Amino acid sequence: MDFDDTPDEAAYRARVRQALAEHADELVHLDAGEEAADPREQEQALRRTQRVLAEAGLVGVAWAAEHGGQGGSLAQQAIVGQELARARVPSLINHIGIGMCGPTVIAHGTPEQHERYLARLLRADDVWCQLFSEPASGSDLAALRTTAVRHGDDWVVNGQKVWTTLAHVADFGILLTRTDPGRPKHAGLTMFVVDMHAPGVTVRPLRQMGGQSDFNEVFFDDVRIPDSERLGEPGEGWRVALTTLLNERVAVGGGGNDLGLSVESLARLATAKLPGLPADRQVLARQAVGRAAVAALANRYTGYRRLTAISQGGLPGPEASAGKLAGTAAAKLVADAGVRLLGDDAVFAAGPGDDDAGRWQRNQAWLPGIAIAGGTDEVLRNIIGERVLGLPPEPREDKHRPFNAFGSAR
Repeated sequence: MDFDDTPDEAAYRARVRQALAEHADELVHLDAGEEAADPREQEQALRRTQRVLAEAGLVGVAWAAEHGGQGGSLAQQAIVGQELARARVPSLINHIGIGMCGPTVIAHGTPEQHERYLARLLRADDVWCQLFSEPASGSDLAALRTTAVRHGDDWVVNGQKVWTTLAHVADFGILLTRTDPGRPKHAGLTMFVVDMHAPGVTVRPLRQMGGQSDFNEVFFDDVRIPDSERLGEPGEGWRVALTTLLNERVAVGGGGNDLGLSVESLARLATAKLPGLPADRQVLARQAVGRAAVAALANRYTGYRRLTAISQGGLPGPEASAGKLAGTAAAKLVADAGVRLLGDDAVFAAGPGDDDAGRWQRNQAWLPGIAIAGGTDEVLRNIIGERVLGLPPEPREDKHRPFNAFGSAR
């Protein structure tokens, strides 16, 4: 991939900058690091920001026009992301919907579901979440126990999900359930679209170390979902979920996007703080900044190569797991280097009103959750070992036996 803009890309970048300048007064602008704040405090402003961007053609850039997108390239999508960061526009409130839920609905939904959901998703008229992880199944998604039982034209859902990003502001979610416990765990699953405001849905935010509540636990008590909201056939939920997961790995660090504060933010901090450090600490801080910069830029440009391969007809594959794993590691190096530069200032920073010190401290506290979101580091290493390097898989006694033959099914 050529990392310099082609003439067409340069012209497109200029149009994006012009659109952002024209609509600047209608958009939320935040300093680096503030995008991780709890969106409940500014939910309507963030929804308005995405709506304005969608009307300007800057949301769903690589989606097909028939699904409400712009029919553009992944390179154009990357340009928009870069220019949004340059203009201090935070992550879109519906990034889960755009990066994971929407592609799943496109791939496995009916034409009626496409018509009902996709345009509203792009405009943030509806915010979406992804309801996968559960307390009892850990990193083994296929061991989930939330059940959906058929009753006439409806399915009745009972169970619990956890670590669900944005559930506290979401209108809809994609929900993976167990519909046939008598089959092996990967074979008895079914995916649905669920109304997050339906009777029986309870959302409880989980407070994190950084003070925000991005994640939630969600309870389902006799929630009725019409069969028309099913994605794919009954029992095909794992195949549907793989669509979500492959797109998730690209969206969360696998497409060249930075996780947490950017390496440019680190460079600005280093310029301001390095001269004031004692000589012995300067040496260590410079080494930390150098390691972080190399890791972050290598991950960014490797992600761009991955997007190039996809734009030329490839599909998101297991290699995206390596990108997410590397992106998490690079983000931790950037955060650690930033805190090292701050020294005692990082220790005494406390709340959202603090300056750079508080921003870097909150970023460092936020990152452990990213090592879990989008696949834990341990699961990603297994995927890379087995599907990329061709290493023999770990023994899995439960893979071919009925799920209800194990105690976890009770």
